Amino acid sequence: MCPFCTYFSEPLGHKKNRPFCAPFLCVSVLFLYLRDRINITTMGRSFKGGVRLNRRTMTDLVTDWFRDNQDSSISVKRLYDELKLKTHPMRSMCLDIVLDLVEDGFLKEKDGQFQLMQKSKFVEGVLQRRVGGKNFLVPDDGGDPVFVAERNSAGALNGDRVKLVLFARRPHAGLEGEVTEILKRAKDTFVGTLQVKGKFAYLVTPDKSDRDIFIPLSSLKKGRDGEKAVVKVVEWPDTPDRNPVGKVIDILGAAGENNTEMHAILAEYGLPYSYPENVEQAAEQISSDISDAALAGREDFRNVVTFTIDPHDAKDFDDALSIRPIKKGLWEVGVHIADVSYYVQEGSIIDKEAYKRATSIYLVDRTIPMLPEKLCNNLCSLRQDEDKLTYSVIMEMTDAGVVKRSRIARTVIRSNRRFAYEEVQAIIEREQQGGKEPLPGDEFKNEIMTLDRLAKILRDKRFADGALSFDRVEVRFDIDEKGHPVSVYFKESKDANKLVEEFMLLANRIVAESIGAVKGGNPKTFVYRVHDEPDPERMENLQNFVAKFGYKLKATGDPTEMAKSMNRMLAEVKGKKEQELIETISIRSMQKACYTTDNIGHYGLAFKYYTHFTSPIRRYPDLMVHRLLTRYMSGGRSVSQPKYEEYCEHCSGQEQLAEQAERASIKYKQVEYMADRMGQVFDAVISGVTEWGIYAEIIENKCEGMIGIRSLGGDYFEFDEKNYCIIGQRTRKRYRLGDHVKVKVVRCNLEKKQMDYELVSTEFLEQ
Repeated sequence: MCPFCTYFSEPLGHKKNRPFCAPFLCVSVLFLYLRDRINITTMGRSFKGGVRLNRRTMTDLVTDWFRDNQDSSISVKRLYDELKLKTHPMRSMCLDIVLDLVEDGFLKEKDGQFQLMQKSKFVEGVLQRRVGGKNFLVPDDGGDPVFVAERNSAGALNGDRVKLVLFARRPHAGLEGEVTEILKRAKDTFVGTLQVKGKFAYLVTPDKSDRDIFIPLSSLKKGRDGEKAVVKVVEWPDTPDRNPVGKVIDILGAAGENNTEMHAILAEYGLPYSYPENVEQAAEQISSDISDAALAGREDFRNVVTFTIDPHDAKDFDDALSIRPIKKGLWEVGVHIADVSYYVQEGSIIDKEAYKRATSIYLVDRTIPMLPEKLCNNLCSLRQDEDKLTYSVIMEMTDAGVVKRSRIARTVIRSNRRFAYEEVQAIIEREQQGGKEPLPGDEFKNEIMTLDRLAKILRDKRFADGALSFDRVEVRFDIDEKGHPVSVYFKESKDANKLVEEFMLLANRIVAESIGAVKGGNPKTFVYRVHDEPDPERMENLQNFVAKFGYKLKATGDPTEMAKSMNRMLAEVKGKKEQELIETISIRSMQKACYTTDNIGHYGLAFKYYTHFTSPIRRYPDLMVHRLLTRYMSGGRSVSQPKYEEYCEHCSGQEQLAEQAERASIKYKQVEYMADRMGQVFDAVISGVTEWGIYAEIIENKCEGMIGIRSLGGDYFEFDEKNYCIIGQRTRKRYRLGDHVKVKVVRCNLEKKQMDYELVSTEFLEQ
C-alpha cells in the first residue's frame, strides 16, 4: 500500500482485510489535500478557515441521507454526488464510514448497492425539553427515552404530546428521533414577566427550557415592562427557530408583590385565582332557608350532642361528630357531612365550575375554594348553633371499638360547639395527666374523651391489619400584613387530629363497602379512592438499602405482612441518625393514591374498600359519591363506568396540580424567608442527591437549597443512584442522603423559587 493511501486511510478507522488503494491519489493528493484544507462545501454547508470535515460530521451526513431516503438503495459513487463530496479525502472518509455502518448493521449491501437496514418507526409520547437543547421524548409504551435534537423538535414545547419518527439506531449511540406531528399541546397559556422594548414585546417564562413568546404591541393589553402577565398563544411555531406568538389575557401586577406571585403560581399550573362573577351570582340566589320539603325524610339529630373540630382559622366546616349512649357499653357515633348535593344540582353552572376546579387549593396565605363563598363558608358550612342539612354515617359501636351495625342517611343537625384542634388537644392532655384546671369546652369533655378512646382503638386495629404509619411534619408560616413570612412553624398531627381522622376514615370505608362489597352479582359503578401496592423493584431496592444499616424489610409476598414489616422498620429507625434518610426513601417507594371506578383497595390504609365521602365542600369526588349514594339508595340503575372513569381521571389530575401549586407557594415563601438570612450558617440534612449536586434541608425551618457539585471542589464526583450518594473519584469522599452538614445561604432567586447553599462543614451533628 502506498504511503499516501496509508496516511489517509489508517486514521479514519482502516480495518484489517479491507483492501483500499488508489494509485491515482499519489499524483494529485497534495493538491487535493490542500484544497480540502482551504474550503469544503457539503450539502449546502460551508467549512472554511482551514478546518477539515471531521468524521463525526461526515457520519451525520451519511446517516441522515439514508434516514431521509429509507426506501432507496445507492452506490457509493452516487452517494458522493448526493453529498457533494468533491475531494478524494472526503470520498475516502465517506467510503470508510459506509463500510463501518454495514459491519455495525446500520446499512445492508447487495451488488454494490447500499440501503438502510432498519426502517424508522413512529413513537408517541411526551416531550421533555431541557436547557441547551437536550430534549427527550418519554414514550407512552414505557420504553427508553428518545433524544430529540433541537433542530428536530418541530417547535414542540415542554410537556407536549408528540408523534416522533424513530431514527435507525446509530452504532454505539442511544435512541434518537424527529418530531413529525404535535398531537396535543400541554398548555396554551403561560405565565411570566413582560419585556417591552420599543416596537416589540416578549413574555419571558421562569422555565428557561420554554421559548420566549412574542407579543405584538396591539395584543399587550397595556402591559408594562417588568409586570407579570398571563399570555395565551395564538400562533404556534412550525420550525424550531421561530417563537410562539401570543396575546396578553391578564396582567397580574408588579413582580415581587405577594398577590401577584400567588396568582402567578396558580396561573402557572392552569388553576383559577378568581371566581367567575356569574357563578357567584348564581350562588347568591340560593335561599338560606331550610324548607319543610328539605327536611322531609331526614333523620333529626338536632338534639344529639354534636360538634365540629377544625383548624383555628377554618371557615368551611364540612364534617361534624355526634355521640350518645344507647346502653351500657354501646354508643351511637355519627359522622355528619355537609349535604352539598342538596344545594349544588348536577349540571348547573355552579356544578360545572366545581367540576372544572375539582378541588379547593390551599396556598400558604389563602384558600381558593372549589365552591362560591356563600356555599362553602355559609350555606354548607356546619356552623355552630345553626340547623344544617347533612349526609351521615351512623354507627353503633361497642366500648371495644367494634362497629355492630351502621347505616347511611340524610339528616339535619345543629352543632353545639365549634372546636379548634388546639382546644380539644388541651382537654385530652389535661385528662390524661389528671389535671383539674378548667378549659373552654369542658361541658363536652366526656364525649371528647370517649371519642378519643374509640379512635385510638380504631387506629391500633388499622395498623394491626397492615396500614402504613407515616407521620410527616408540614411546614407553615406566620406572615405579616403584606404577605411576607416572618417565622416558620411545623404542623404536627396530635391526638385531636387523629381523633377526627379515624372517624373520617371509618365513614369513608363504610360508604365504599355499602356499594362495593355486595354479595352476588356485579357491584354498581362507584368512585373509589385507591392506593396500589408498591412497585416490586422499588421495594427490593429499599430492602437492599436498609439492610446496609442493619434493618430487615419484607419486600415480597403477602401485602399485609409487607406493610407490617415496613412499620416495624420505621419504628426501629425512630431517633436514629438515619431516620430522615430511611423515611424519605420509604415514602418515595410508595405509589400515589388516585380516584378510579376500578377498586383495587387502599394499600396504605389496609382497606379493601375506600372512597372519599367526608369533604364535599372542597373535593368534587366526594360530591359525586353523595349523588351516587342518593341514586342507588333510591333503587337507581348503575351509571356509565367509562363516563365516571373520565371524571375520576380529571379529579386526580386536578388534585396533583393543586398539590404542585401548594408546594410552589411554600417554596416561594421559603426563598423569601431565607432571603432575609443571606450569609447565615445553619445545620442541615442532605435531602436529595443528583448527578449535578446535592440538596440540603435546614433542620430548624425545612428550607431546602442546592449545593452545586462544582462548588464541592477538589475532586470529580460520581453519582451512585442505588445508594443515594455521590462519591469523590480521588478522595472517595461520600455525600449521602440523610447526612448532617452545615451550610451557608449564598443565593436566593424568587423568580425561579431556588436557593443556593455553600457547604461549610460535613461534621455530623450531635444526635
